[in-house]
Amino acid sequence: MSDTSLPQTRACGFLIVKGNPIESFLLMKHPKRWDLPKGHVDDGETDMECALRELEEETGITADDITVDPAFRYQLQYEVHYKRKFGGSDALKTVVYFLARLERDVKLNLTEHGDAKWFPWKPPHDIQEQTINPLLAAVAQHVAASSAD
Repeated sequence: MSDTSLPQTRACGFLIVKGNPIESFLLMKHPKRWDLPKGHVDDGETDMECALRELEEETGITADDITVDPAFRYQLQYEVHYKRKFGGSDALKTVVYFLARLERDVKLNLTEHGDAKWFPWKPPHDIQEQTINPLLAAVAQHVAASSAD
């Protein structure tokens, strides 16, 4: 159960995949972990607008380069500690992830990460326990359910 008395923050991003069926997915390298292109929602911005803006800002991939899966939306909440934001306190962070397929090769333009890598799609994945693993498991379930239809 999350502490709802904490300040709240919201971020949105994308899991970008290649291939149909999925062959690989893109992760961004932080100094200590792998992550997805994502960022905080600006005032007046929808979740999708935020995710598309952050994707382009962090990778150079634009809305014209991808096809968004309209049936997939994954949300999780967890507590984070901010060094500067919220006066250096904890906050309840909600993150919304969308799924999209890259439709053409794009030369990545990394602006906030030291590296990026296309990981082979071979579920189950064990990359990052708190956020990446459950997201990838949800995508694997979604893909399996979609292909069964």
